[in-house]
Amino acid sequence: MSKQGGTVVSASNTGLLPVVIVGAGPIGLAAAARLVERGLRPLVLEAGPSAATAVRGWAHVRLFSTWAEVTDPAAEKLLAPTGWVRPDSSAYPTGGDWAERYLQPLADVLGDRVRYGATVTGVARAGRDRIVDSGREEQPFTVHLRTADGHEERITARAVVDASGTWSTPSPMGADGLPALGERSAAAHIAYRVPDLDDPAVRARYAGRRTAVVGSGASAFTALAQLAELAKEEAGTHAVWILRRGIGADTYGGGEADELPARGALGLRAKAAVEDGHASAATGFRTEAVERDGDRLVLVAEDGRRLDPVDEVIVLTGLRPDLSFLSEIRLGLDERLQAPTALAPLIDPNLHSCGTVYPHGVKELSHPEQGVYLAGMKSYGRAPTFLAMTGYEQVRSIAAALAGDHEAAERVELTLPETGVCGGAGLFDAPGDAEQQGGGCCAAPATLQIGTGAGTGTSTGGC
Repeated sequence: MSKQGGTVVSASNTGLLPVVIVGAGPIGLAAAARLVERGLRPLVLEAGPSAATAVRGWAHVRLFSTWAEVTDPAAEKLLAPTGWVRPDSSAYPTGGDWAERYLQPLADVLGDRVRYGATVTGVARAGRDRIVDSGREEQPFTVHLRTADGHEERITARAVVDASGTWSTPSPMGADGLPALGERSAAAHIAYRVPDLDDPAVRARYAGRRTAVVGSGASAFTALAQLAELAKEEAGTHAVWILRRGIGADTYGGGEADELPARGALGLRAKAAVEDGHASAATGFRTEAVERDGDRLVLVAEDGRRLDPVDEVIVLTGLRPDLSFLSEIRLGLDERLQAPTALAPLIDPNLHSCGTVYPHGVKELSHPEQGVYLAGMKSYGRAPTFLAMTGYEQVRSIAAALAGDHEAAERVELTLPETGVCGGAGLFDAPGDAEQQGGGCCAAPATLQIGTGAGTGTSTGGC
């Protein structure tokens, strides 16, 4: 047994404990709404000062999906008594729209069920490190956190849903998945996000300069399209597109055949950037090192090729999960994707697109440690094929399981449209293959499908 708020907690009263949700993003808040609907007690721990901190990090970017596809039914029910009305279902919100017009109002309705400035630093079984078997399943979870003022706390929970996403851990430039030699020391000239060129300071960083864009996914398309627009206004602006593969028929995505029109249009804009001369491509280039040339940078490939110096580098090679605070929990993860073992074959980007991922729930999300779940983008590990609708289905199933409604937990209540243009990776070196850097055609910078840039009609992210 353990103590929570001065009371003794044992297997007999763990049902009185909250379900701790890590992250007040779209999937974390939807999980809380589903738990409330089931009569359970959620407690959302958000590291940032407000809801949807990660989404606000790309507030200038427009989603590929409409409002109808990025709101959760249980959340809408909670919001309805406040007079909230879903915005135009056919419109495409920006990240800022999503945060301010839906996610923050949802967090406000949840009230003190959401705590801000609470960074989770560890999760474990009460009184049991990951080695100990004896009495393990009967113990509640302990969630360690650090508040904004540095104070440390420990919360006891009946279950834990980690919906913290992958936004905080972008993948590096190096082709081997590690930072290229010199990448860290050149950090002042390297960005890992799609730039907001409406910000005067950001615009000045790239205007009239030569910028390398590393990556082959929709985020890279966005950066290329935005830099092309800037080049039309600012002489000397040029992008160098760094691709680990060649340029083939599917390099720019599905174009007019894409069932997500905004994503298809984005690929066509990236193609135009190259064909109009605003961007050049370095193909088959696997970065090994970043070298200094005065105030500029020179990218060096594994085969010894050296590119002409650039002023800035934008690295958009995908995202990966932070598993460090789960080190005392027994997770069952795929050795390649770092996704739950049963889920990994269903989301493998070598085989699946966003639309061909089978809707799934608690069965595929379970781990050897019962009562802990990775949900949302984090559940996909390094796979870039995540859809917000998929995450909403995940937490519906998880909430049903925690409420003891196993029939509902195992039932599939989501049908995804298959786009047919976001296929597998194929052979590693073939020109038409999807790039092996976590940034395939459905790559997304956060826990959702992200699309067109607000100011330019460009897009980033995935499905």
